[in-house]
Amino acid sequence: MLKKLFFHSSVPTTATLLNKQYIANSRSLLGNRGVLQKYNSRNYSTITTTTTNTTITSNNNTRMDTPFQGHDQVQIELMKEECIVVDNDDKPIRAGSKKECHLMTNINQGLLHRAFSIFLFNSEGKLLLQQRALEKITFPGYWTNTVCSHPLWMESELIEKDAYGVRHAAQRKLLHELGVPHEQAPLDDFTFMTKIHYLSESKEDPQWGEHEIDHILVIQKDVTVNPEPNEVMDYKYVDKEELTQMFKDADENKIKVTPWFKLIALNHLDPWWNNLKNLKPLVEPTDKIHRY
Repeated sequence: MLKKLFFHSSVPTTATLLNKQYIANSRSLLGNRGVLQKYNSRNYSTITTTTTNTTITSNNNTRMDTPFQGHDQVQIELMKEECIVVDNDDKPIRAGSKKECHLMTNINQGLLHRAFSIFLFNSEGKLLLQQRALEKITFPGYWTNTVCSHPLWMESELIEKDAYGVRHAAQRKLLHELGVPHEQAPLDDFTFMTKIHYLSESKEDPQWGEHEIDHILVIQKDVTVNPEPNEVMDYKYVDKEELTQMFKDADENKIKVTPWFKLIALNHLDPWWNNLKNLKPLVEPTDKIHRY
């Protein structure tokens, strides 16, 4: 059972040792807490970032730069979307293109943006997972939580009250990636749980990565799933035992699991899963951010 990964005891059982091993492996992907601490005193509004698609050569001819070389054109177009650049306390600063926010050259200067992760459970209590399409620029082919994406710099997705901005974004991306109609996932059925701050490089193409404050949303609904092939190559519902096996398979390099999904699952998911009918007591203040 998944709870074996969250077992707490003063005696170092096999389960707790496994848990420590998984967390250590996750943090090796994410970097350690010290990597994030160096950004705490940053003035985010003055970071100089890479945003253009051209560079100038010595003979004054222009050429296209190569971050997108070999990548899918649809996904390249989506990199023009305007994410929400935030400070270390998740306060919005300005818009920043998806490309700007995900280039490691900018992340290494401290550029930070807002994200969200959806954990959708059906009426049987099984968790909906997706496998990211191979066309994705970051973490292609990885298994992950139901949807993980970004609210955009637009009025409806900048609403702070009761996390309605990220709820609107969650609705939009459930439809885009998994074909879930808005009426099957009403805004008020999402429960905001907490926020995490993490950093991770994309191993397949290390010029790209993630540096996010991720808002976690939980919802329990039976929905119709019709995936967009350019976003999702596979999906499935899993119970706790099946998810535990997936993490073991990932640890043995049989499958790939996104680092943020593993991090959230190992540190936060179990009590939520055990209390899907009564999540409210587990909701954390919006100004609390878990930093990894």
